[in-house]
Amino acid sequence: MISKTFLSIVIPAYNEESRIVRALAPTLDYLDKADFASEIVVVSDGSKDKTLDAARACGKNRKTPVRTLEYFPNMGKGHAVRYGMVRASGERILFMDADYAVPIEDIEKAFEGINKGFDIAIGSRGVAGASVNAFQSLPRRLSARLYTLIQNLYLGFNYPDTQCGFKMFTSKAAQTLFSQQKLNSVIFDAEILWLAKKQGFSVTQFPVTWTHVADSRIQYDSLRKSLFVFQELFRIRGLHSS
Repeated sequence: MISKTFLSIVIPAYNEESRIVRALAPTLDYLDKADFASEIVVVSDGSKDKTLDAARACGKNRKTPVRTLEYFPNMGKGHAVRYGMVRASGERILFMDADYAVPIEDIEKAFEGINKGFDIAIGSRGVAGASVNAFQSLPRRLSARLYTLIQNLYLGFNYPDTQCGFKMFTSKAAQTLFSQQKLNSVIFDAEILWLAKKQGFSVTQFPVTWTHVADSRIQYDSLRKSLFVFQELFRIRGLHSS
């Protein structure tokens, strides 16, 4: 008898050969001890290094299967997450970042939210109970606050943190929303939450323990890059106007 996959964890990765094991090893340790069937889906977003080789090696001799997907060229984090989410087979589907900024144990809080009947449970650094162990630079924190303020006004919701890469969806919510996603950039989180709001999917937030990891693969260290974030944000409504 084939066990139905209960949980899928999607990990987008771009040139993460040196860090992917840091995320996979503890995640596999956790899942291998669980009493449900699960899988990890690593999506290489046009990596130029040996990200998938490292992921496959880490997955050897494990109870939990590690599926590896890859495409070329590099398309952006949003595309990588969508690519994995629509191909995941679990009843619950979580995506998490390859830098392991949020420990896998926080998934218990996500389960609690889904088990209470919510369609989506999003990790947040901005709600009560969250713990931030290492901070980003002051300019980056200030720009993030400005972005969040403008985003919430523009999209009509009130999330203190939409960019934390630790979100769980029911299979129905994931397949419905990610099949409609159009942004390939990091602003896809806001797009997904806006689509969820428009279509009546319920969302709960839970606090995470978050550690800033240096050497981010996504850098907004110039005015041009910062402006791009807002350009992407202001595309969301128009992309779904028809």
